[in-house]
Amino acid sequence: MNGFLIVNGLSGLLIVSSLLVTLAGNPANSARFYALQSFILVMLFVALAGATGSGELYLWSFTALLTKVILVPAIMYRTFRRLSDPAIGSGAVMPTALSIVGAAVAVILCFGVASKVTLPAADAIKPALAVSLALFFIGLGCIVAQRNILKQVFGYCLMENGSHLTLALLAPNAPELVEIGIATDAIFAVVVMAALGSRIFDTLHTLDARQLTSLKG
Repeated sequence: MNGFLIVNGLSGLLIVSSLLVTLAGNPANSARFYALQSFILVMLFVALAGATGSGELYLWSFTALLTKVILVPAIMYRTFRRLSDPAIGSGAVMPTALSIVGAAVAVILCFGVASKVTLPAADAIKPALAVSLALFFIGLGCIVAQRNILKQVFGYCLMENGSHLTLALLAPNAPELVEIGIATDAIFAVVVMAALGSRIFDTLHTLDARQLTSLKG
C-alpha cells in the first residue's frame, strides 16, 4: 500500500507542474517546467512498477525518461528560445488567478468522476486517476485559452501526459510495444508542431494564433 501512497502523492505534483507549464512567461521556460513534470511522471511510473510488480513499467519509465524528460524538452527549448513575440507576452487569455481556479475546478470534477470507477485495479489509485483526467482537461484548456501558438503545443503535451498516465494506471502490464509507441509519439508530434510554429513565425512574424486568419484566401 505504501507504493500506491507514493503514486498518489507524486500525482499531486503533476498538477502543480502543469500550472507552471501553462503560466510560465515564455515557451522556453515552459519547456523547462515540462521536463520537470515529465521527470515526476517517470518517478510515478517507477513507484507504480514497484507497487504492482510490473516489469513492463520499468521499461516504460526508461523510454519516458529518454523521450519526455530529455528529447522532447530539448527539441522544444532549442526551437522555441529563438521565437519571441513581445506583443502577446505569455499569450494567456485568462488572468492567472482564473486559470488556477479553473484547474482546481477540473481537479475536483475529475475526483468526482474517478470516485465512481468500480474497476478493482483502480481502487488504490483513484486520486492518481483523477489527476490523470485533470491533466488532460488542463491541457485542453491551455490550447483553448492561449493565443501563443507555441504555448498551445504545451497544451497538447499536457493532454498526452494525462493520457499516458491513465493507461499506465489502468493497464500497467500492457505489452512493451504499446508502451514504447505511446512514449515516443510525443517526439514526432512536437517536431511537426515546432516546425509549423517556426514556419508561421517566419511568415507572419507573430505567434498570435488569431493572426492565422490572415492566411485565408
